[in-house]
Amino acid sequence: MRSRFLPVLLLSVSIASACAQTQALSTYDGLPLAERVQRITSEPNVVRAHWGVRVTKMDGTPVFTMNDVQLFQPASNAKLFTTATAMALLGADTTFETRVIASPLKPIHEGNLDGDLELVGDGDPNLSGTTLPHLPPAQRPKVDPNAPPVDPLRYLAQLADKIAATGLKHIAGNIVGDDTLFPYEPYPEDWSIDDAVWGYGAPVSALTINDNLINIKLKPGAKVGDAVAYELSPAMPWYSIDTVDAKTGDAKSGSHLAIERMPDSRSVRIYGTIAVDSEPDNEELAINDPADYAATAFKMLLEQRGVKVDGKPVSKHRLPQNEGSFTVEVRKPVTLPAAGELAHRPTGLVPSGADPAIHATLASVTSQTIATDMMLTNKISQNLHAEIFLHQLGAAIGNGSTLSGARVVRTFMTQRAGVDPEDFIFFDGSGLSGHDLVTPRAITTLLQYSATQPWFATWKATLPVGGEDGTLRARFPGAPMKDHVFAKTGTLSEARALSGYIDCASGQTLIFSVMVNAHTPRTSDDMKAMDRIVSAIAATN
Repeated sequence: MRSRFLPVLLLSVSIASACAQTQALSTYDGLPLAERVQRITSEPNVVRAHWGVRVTKMDGTPVFTMNDVQLFQPASNAKLFTTATAMALLGADTTFETRVIASPLKPIHEGNLDGDLELVGDGDPNLSGTTLPHLPPAQRPKVDPNAPPVDPLRYLAQLADKIAATGLKHIAGNIVGDDTLFPYEPYPEDWSIDDAVWGYGAPVSALTINDNLINIKLKPGAKVGDAVAYELSPAMPWYSIDTVDAKTGDAKSGSHLAIERMPDSRSVRIYGTIAVDSEPDNEELAINDPADYAATAFKMLLEQRGVKVDGKPVSKHRLPQNEGSFTVEVRKPVTLPAAGELAHRPTGLVPSGADPAIHATLASVTSQTIATDMMLTNKISQNLHAEIFLHQLGAAIGNGSTLSGARVVRTFMTQRAGVDPEDFIFFDGSGLSGHDLVTPRAITTLLQYSATQPWFATWKATLPVGGEDGTLRARFPGAPMKDHVFAKTGTLSEARALSGYIDCASGQTLIFSVMVNAHTPRTSDDMKAMDRIVSAIAATN
């Protein structure tokens, strides 16, 4: 997802979409599927867009095709490929361990550490305040409005508690945030520069805290002309926030605030106005150096527990190597393990600073399982977590780089899932890259293969359900579609996709992929047409 305004747009049109869907189906009632799709995609508001559709039976037998071997930007449909590969090769029950280490083997003497304390990332994406497992809205427990919010630094706080419990009182060295499990490649190729400001474009790191983002709540002042106030969560100084040109506006004037941050800068400028009677404006700012931020937060938490630190917070990165042309190198296959062999990563694949022969582990925290995180990743389309899956695959079989992960996904798709190698190319794991390309045929091939695998039920359960949860909660809200569409959404600038499984009127389940590129900017007409196509598939089969 690229535009930060798009979720509001999608919610605002959901009711209109449902009405238009019903009206259009009745208009084309009785027509065969091919003619329905042709008429829908020929309507004036969507005819200029480029459409691709493929529908098959669960055994792969084609039911309907339209431009299904042409290439489209997949947007977040790329997550289908990343998460299916991770489920198959890493295993649903795999966990990761974030550790605090020190050297030499017995470094603490009378409460003193004459050296650095390192916070070593293992690629756990859920060191945050997020409640897991991710549940549909109807199943979530009621939240006590008077209860304090969950601390986004709670896992770091647990580690700090464990360190304080060892009797450590003084650290002569630095607090090091170590993310060397992956090479330092925070942004894959062709991520838009404006994505890097926002939480959905947060940089990739093996040491991820609070999804590598800071929530900033912007609030109007008491009266017109007052400066805009703000609150940060986590409540820790990181960015320098300039609100000199952010003012409280007249009542009913709405919110017209803008946020700017240059790449790698720790200065944020907020300007514009917010109406005196407006609700707070909540935004998510990406953290520019996650490992440095983690070290800074950990130092703060240690000091709050009475541990004196002489040094400073620093980051420890592993610089990437020149791996050659991505488009050439990604096509070189890797040797894949047998099913289940990567359920536990080889012990040699540990961060460079964590050799147990010379370091002592003072504290650790174990992640949620891959299946638990994948439920969150696919339901809400979490970009950073998908990228971490890609790098975990690369770390398990290669050097942990973006390219090594992409090679694992590509090899798995071509050698195991039977996807035509000319039908796709991915430069990242989430679909944010503008270079990503895929055909509807490739997506349905993956979906058909996945349905034959022992991990299918677990993986399918991670897909959004129409009218129920995730990114499909506001789509297909009524009968007969509600709870009968299990699909991954995708939205990126003028590209949109929806692919998955659908229970049809006949009782059979079909596989489908509907993709649209080059639609009119900042409109949702293509999404409405897409949902009508999916409804037509269900009604005519």
